[in-house]
Amino acid sequence: MNYQRTSWMCSAIFRKCGPGLRYYSQSTSRTTTREKAQSKIAHIDVQRPFSPALVDSFQRTHDYLRISLTERCNLRCFYCMPSEGVELSPADHILTDDEVIRLANLFVRSGITKIRLTGGEPTVRKGLDGIIRRLNELRPLGLKSIGMTTNGLALHRRLPVYVENGLTHLNLSLDTLDPFKFEIMTRRPGHDAVLRSLDVALRSPDLRSVKLNVVVVKDLNDSEVLDFVKLTADKNLSVRFIEFMPFTGNKWDKAKMVPSSQLLDKISREYPSITRAPDELNDTARSWKIPGHVGSLGFISSMSDHFCSSCNRLRLTADGQIKVCLFDAKEVSLRDEMRRGASDAELLEVIGRAVQGKQEKHAGMEDIDVITNRPMILIGGTQPRKTRVRSLPCLPAHAYLLDDTPLLPRISRRWSSSSSRSDLRLTHIGSDGRPCMVDVGSKDATKRSATASGRIYIPKSAYDLVTGSGDADSTDKAIQKARGKGDVMTVAQLAAIMGSKRTSDLIPLCHPLQLSNISVTLTPERGVCPVSPPGDQGGLAYSIKCTATVACEGKTGVEMEALTAVSVGLLTVWDMLKAVAGKEMKIGEIMVTHKTGGKSGDFTRCP
Repeated sequence: MNYQRTSWMCSAIFRKCGPGLRYYSQSTSRTTTREKAQSKIAHIDVQRPFSPALVDSFQRTHDYLRISLTERCNLRCFYCMPSEGVELSPADHILTDDEVIRLANLFVRSGITKIRLTGGEPTVRKGLDGIIRRLNELRPLGLKSIGMTTNGLALHRRLPVYVENGLTHLNLSLDTLDPFKFEIMTRRPGHDAVLRSLDVALRSPDLRSVKLNVVVVKDLNDSEVLDFVKLTADKNLSVRFIEFMPFTGNKWDKAKMVPSSQLLDKISREYPSITRAPDELNDTARSWKIPGHVGSLGFISSMSDHFCSSCNRLRLTADGQIKVCLFDAKEVSLRDEMRRGASDAELLEVIGRAVQGKQEKHAGMEDIDVITNRPMILIGGTQPRKTRVRSLPCLPAHAYLLDDTPLLPRISRRWSSSSSRSDLRLTHIGSDGRPCMVDVGSKDATKRSATASGRIYIPKSAYDLVTGSGDADSTDKAIQKARGKGDVMTVAQLAAIMGSKRTSDLIPLCHPLQLSNISVTLTPERGVCPVSPPGDQGGLAYSIKCTATVACEGKTGVEMEALTAVSVGLLTVWDMLKAVAGKEMKIGEIMVTHKTGGKSGDFTRCP
């Protein structure tokens, strides 16, 4: 058995069950707990060796798979779905029942013991009862539980069939006990239907666990926390309070997030005898028990006190992407690999590479990516901002990325310019015609720098506002709105620096670099007119020039970092001034003007 993994898992247990916590049985010693954990892990390893593909670089083993069955939902919860809605994937992009079962079979044979079905809303998927039944047939391979997370809106009539087919664990989402507030939070009626589903679930003897998930939002439903606690008095129910989390389009605000510690303090004042309860291994919730209550409480503190060190979860989206972290935008398509004819061994290799890319922990709450990551509703779907190109019939079927982005066709000759040099080629396209990151492992680290520049052309009113010339009309509402955003040049300079540091996150095949210096200047100009296309008579005589110089000591150049800084800086100027000049502004002339270091030598663009 892997000693490192044993030690790590035991450490995870002790982090959750450490000294100072009151348990039901104080007689159980630390040594006994360690011995039991080691014995259990050893028994599992002997019975069914764990696939290395499900062990990440931090020795975390992943035995829990969440499978999204659909992107669709019959509610519109504000923290889950953007108010403008989401773009759903075409039907043929969603995994079929057979594809879901094939991947589930592979994961279970590799070490997954727990599967949870999610969405969207899983109950709107046709044939859900058949999927549960087929998953239940995987128990001889090592599957121990089949769970489902649902809003319960259409569940109460179907639940007995799901349980009969093998469903063992149920999580119901209900954020308020007030039917009027329910319609505000979900933008739909149906509060009574959810309560009926909860009642049916609690009366189902074959369900091993029933949990109620409550997303707590300050000044909206945090006043109901004690009402939810009362449900545990006579119901065998685990109520779990979840911190409001940031996702694309849900307008997350730190001020609306109530830390779990505050909720626990509030409950402790009402129930002073509340006691810390033992957690399940790798459980996301910190569990508590009120003496005399049938049920229990849990706190999922993803934002204020993350549990990344013991994370054992992987996610499979409805369109077949594997996500190794809820808050990481990176995805790999297993669907496309299957439909290209990949064997199980090849699929497992893809899974292993994805798992190896899992970070030690997710970003802090202010730094979580809510731009490229999916909305919560689509942690089983496609990203709404992604553009699909469909009008390329000349490309062969195999020349597509994992997310259906078209690639260059496979050709026997490299692209070249009109130069006589025959070795010119696209360095980010591999021999198989697929995109790849350039291997810089054999290069020496040297000092490198790059300077880029660009301009945004603006009307005189915007120029006066930026320069404070005094000609801007201070009574104009648009000008007042623009001024209210802050100093244009300072904000744009900071944005440019931040953008440069995030270049590898924005440009997929760029190497992440340790930058030693970023210098950004923004200069207002008069009398510099843009090069306009034929027939465009809208020349502007005012502009702001952005210049960025980036330096590092590394194995690859920093031209992209300089270009990103300029681009982000100019876009920020546009955003700051759009209230007064949104229709007139033009951005252009973004280019590298100077670079030093690297194999290609120094370069300076002629004026």
